[in-house]
Amino acid sequence: MKELIKKFIPDFLLGFYHYSLALISAFLYGFPSRKMTIIGVTGTSGKSTVVELIAKILEEALRQAQGKQFKTASLSSIKFKVRDKEWENKLKMTMPGRMKLQRFLKQAIKAGCKYVVLEVTSEGIKQFRHKFIDFDVAVLTNLSPEHIEAHGGFEKYREAKAKLFQQTKKIHIINADDKNAEYFLKIPAKQIYGFGIKNHELRIKNINIIGAKKINLKENSSSFIIHNSLFIIPLIGRFNIYNALAAISVALSQGISLEVCQRALEKVKGISGRMEVVIKKPFTVVVDYAHTPEALEKVYKTIVKNNKRMICVLGACGGGRDKWKRPVLGKIAAQYCQEIIVTNEDPYDEDPMEIIEQVAGDTNAKKILDRKQAIKQALKLARPCDTVIITGKGSEPWMCVKGGKKIPWSDRQIVLDFLRKLTKMGL
Repeated sequence: MKELIKKFIPDFLLGFYHYSLALISAFLYGFPSRKMTIIGVTGTSGKSTVVELIAKILEEALRQAQGKQFKTASLSSIKFKVRDKEWENKLKMTMPGRMKLQRFLKQAIKAGCKYVVLEVTSEGIKQFRHKFIDFDVAVLTNLSPEHIEAHGGFEKYREAKAKLFQQTKKIHIINADDKNAEYFLKIPAKQIYGFGIKNHELRIKNINIIGAKKINLKENSSSFIIHNSLFIIPLIGRFNIYNALAAISVALSQGISLEVCQRALEKVKGISGRMEVVIKKPFTVVVDYAHTPEALEKVYKTIVKNNKRMICVLGACGGGRDKWKRPVLGKIAAQYCQEIIVTNEDPYDEDPMEIIEQVAGDTNAKKILDRKQAIKQALKLARPCDTVIITGKGSEPWMCVKGGKKIPWSDRQIVLDFLRKLTKMGL
């Protein structure tokens, strides 16, 4: 039905519909964002992790201040959270529809929240879900090609992301190491922060630079220094240092000290479905959401440094979209992994076997349609000290198939159930 509507209704009428619904939703719930500080996090990858880290820092600031000013709600592709109450995001939609989003903001107000951290997507912006939300802070994690077919090119994808910053007049926080940084840094705001780990000669005045030095990447943690303050975080990979810097920059913009940031980040136990280590022995199994070429390569580069052999399970997120990246994903896997299994992910109405063939390309990948069987096969191939890396779905609770059906899913649980079965059998 949605596809038929898109096909026969002109874009300007669809735009008017989405905009009107955003206005009506905000009106019905009393424009709740006006009564809180709203932080919007956008980018191609790292959004959910940054949302989680910002929320952790705000919660730590609340504990330290013993006051109401840092009571927090957050919303990401992983979960909804209003103070101490949290629930899984089962919508198969990172940024909810306008009515659900405004209802969530109203819930946050009723719970006494002063801050809300929202993951903001380009598709959400395209459909005006960000409208009539008074954003105080806009964060850019990074930018690389994604949703190209949906937006009609990378430039339009970038323009969609920029709309969040054009709407946010107070504080902008930009990954200064990203090749698109200059584009976003030119959008005016009262305060602009640039974060990164490289030396920059930013020619734009009045930018606060938050840089990390003396970076040390270990097997189970990462460390870096900001202004003589040592940060040790239980998250691995250079990309997680960028995620931490984004969150720290938000905190500093709100007057929260580096000491509070240190205490908050050292307590992080990991992010669900984001470089999540499911088991460590006799071999390592990691589940990650990576579904773009850049994100996938970052994940593989991080893991390959610490392990002898890598077995990967991957597919291509979203039937009917971003077909260009399918063979690219397969080639990246072939470059880093010793064993490759290409499997089903979220085919929607496309033929899943065709997607698998496109990802596998001319690599020597095994092709297994049943994702559960693909994961089991990867685990059977693993030897001590190997790493099995399962990408594409992360913590997503559904697999979307033909006819709009959603099948309950958990990559993590499949791993645990299979290994538990092997243990009972004494294997």
